[in-house]
Amino acid sequence: MIRDFVSSWPLFHNTYATGCLIALLLSIVGVLVVARDQILLCPAVSQASTLGIALGMRVGSTFEGMHPAWLESDGFLSFMAVLFCVMAALFTWHGGKPKRESYEAATGWIFLLSASASILIVSKSPHGLEEIYRLLSSNIIGATAADVWMFAILVASTVLFLAMTYRRILLLAMDPGMAISVGMKRKTWELLISVWLGLAVGLSIRSSGMLYTFGCLVLPALIAKNLCREVFSMFLVAPCIALLCATAGFVVANHHDYPPAQMTVAFLCAILAAAWLKGGLPRAGGEP
Repeated sequence: MIRDFVSSWPLFHNTYATGCLIALLLSIVGVLVVARDQILLCPAVSQASTLGIALGMRVGSTFEGMHPAWLESDGFLSFMAVLFCVMAALFTWHGGKPKRESYEAATGWIFLLSASASILIVSKSPHGLEEIYRLLSSNIIGATAADVWMFAILVASTVLFLAMTYRRILLLAMDPGMAISVGMKRKTWELLISVWLGLAVGLSIRSSGMLYTFGCLVLPALIAKNLCREVFSMFLVAPCIALLCATAGFVVANHHDYPPAQMTVAFLCAILAAAWLKGGLPRAGGEP
């Protein structure tokens, strides 16, 4: 099995490296989401990026030949994905939702609107539908060397940002009231976190699809939450678990000819189930 994986490295090394870097990046960001108990935000933000990509493709097809060439580029679609991720995160984290509605209602509305609108927008375009279905099915095969460098920079930047601002981010996540009382500008910090989340999710969606992105965003952090007593430890354990499962997923998927993204998420789900069984299944309200 390992020999097969090594022999496939020259052909798929960009895919393997990109998948592992995405897993590292999202697992770090996911710790903050899980610490804030906002897991429902993840599928909503992921789906919002799909809506952004659908709108970008619609712009390119509607005004074909009448606009600059960059409007049909992958860079423009990635920008739209990130933009809509940031907007979705701001809508829930930054007080954009109607005051009479709960956080769950707002995130559910974002998910359903994005899921339905993204299909409707490209429904007349076979190429557009194919791209949306590819994103939903999480096909990570086809990553390039540019993807490897981009996610390597994102991982390094995320680690550096977290190292410099860890105490303030942790205080904001665990006790927003205390963060305000000690002088933190909550809206500014939540804007930064929203942009951080949107950038990570939006670019990951374009390269790996929704399932892999959502799985790597929440599952490693949930596993770490069941294994660790402190949030600081979660920031160390979650990336290790994500990298281990991503590597194992690619090795097993290559040997048995399975989709690597789905295999990785299946491994993460299995480990989380084992962690739940060891510590006791969570109750309906999320309490252990």
